[in-house]
Order: sequence, then structure tokens, then C-alpha cells
Amino acid sequence: MEPKYKRVLLKLSGEALAGSATRGLDFDIIGKICDVLKKCNDAGVEMGIVIGGGNFWRGVKDGGGRMERTRADHMGMMATVLNCLAVADVLEQNGVPVRVQTAIQMREIAEPYIRLKAIHHLEKKRIVIFACGTGSPYFSTDTAAVLRAAEINADAILLAKNIDGVYEADPKVVPGAKKFDEITYTDVLTRRLAVMDSTATSLSMDNSIPILLFALEDPENIYRVIMGEKIGTRVH
Repeated sequence: MEPKYKRVLLKLSGEALAGSATRGLDFDIIGKICDVLKKCNDAGVEMGIVIGGGNFWRGVKDGGGRMERTRADHMGMMATVLNCLAVADVLEQNGVPVRVQTAIQMREIAEPYIRLKAIHHLEKKRIVIFACGTGSPYFSTDTAAVLRAAEINADAILLAKNIDGVYEADPKVVPGAKKFDEITYTDVLTRRLAVMDSTATSLSMDNSIPILLFALEDPENIYRVIMGEKIGTRVH
């Protein structure tokens, strides 16, 4: 069976790597995710990954009111590096070729982000993990995911979340809230639905990159979505 999407950008939250602890790293969880990433890689899928840093530091949310915004965001970028290196290490242990590229140069640790080099790695079937967000403060890792997806010409953005799709309201607060199988970027923005922040959603809309949002509770969903199974919500 051929994958529906040949090149994708997977966005993982930092909290997803922490499991039930919400802070730090749960290597059992990371191992399960990396097993599926290996399966995707073996299927010939070219994959870029952006990982948040919320399991260590949430930028302005953790530093708000006590730190200058730019410095708080820089700390958040450093937190993403920890997660990217952890995932890269587990992938390498599984025999998956991987490269970490950082938007802020730290040559002793990882490659600097260079678009053409990233594409070269993808063509060689290496997974590329993008750290440090966009490299600039005031931008979320959601925005970084869309930016990197546009730069590498990804077929789709995969948003692996702790919820199984896009709802008209928070299903935890509003029981029976309708779940959308498909929805447009415009509806997401006008309804102010919590898919990604508005900057990321607008950038995705401007570049016509579909967003596939699904639950990470079962990491196998990553493979299912790539193979074309209808899971979660498609934003287009």
C-alpha cells in the first residue's frame, strides 16, 4: 500500500513526550512514537518534525509577568532542543537515519537550519527534526511547523494532539459538542477554534497546506493518517 502523503511535517507538543507526568521526558512514550516514525520511514515517507518545549518551559506562559518576553521565548527555544535531541537519539537506536537542525546556531550540538540541506536529507530518507522554532521570539512552534512545512514543500502538516479532532467547542466543557471531519481555514479563524494559533493558521491557509489533526494517544494514528485513513479532522 502506497502512502497518500510522500512528504509531511509532523508537529509534536513537548507535553506529549512527558506522558502523564506533563514535565520532563517519558522514554516509554517516546519509544512508542519512534517505533511508528520508523514504520513511516520504512514505507518511504519523507518526514520533517517540529517539537514544542512545553514539558520544560512554555515561554511567555511560564515567564509572563516575571521575565522579559524575548528572553522567555529564547528559553522556550532551548527547551525544544532537549526534546529534539531525545527523539533523535531514540530514532538512531532504532536504526533510523536522522538529523537535527536548529534555527539558532549551536554547531557542537546540531546542524544549523539550511533549507536546501534539509531537503537533501529528506530526499535521502533521513528524518529531519527542526529545533528552536522559527529562531525568533513572539512566534510559536505551531508557526514554526507551518513555516518549515512550506519551506520543504510538505504535502501536509500532521498535528498530533491530546484531542481526536476539531470541535465546535471544548468537548470537556460542552458535552455533545460537534466534531468536524473537515473544516476550512476561514471557519477555524472566524470561529476562533483552537487548532493552532491564528498566525500559524493564516500562514497555512496562505500556502494551501492541509492540516490533519488527530489524537496522539495511539501513536499508530501517525501512520494511519499518512496512509490515507480518515482520522481526526482535515483543515483545508
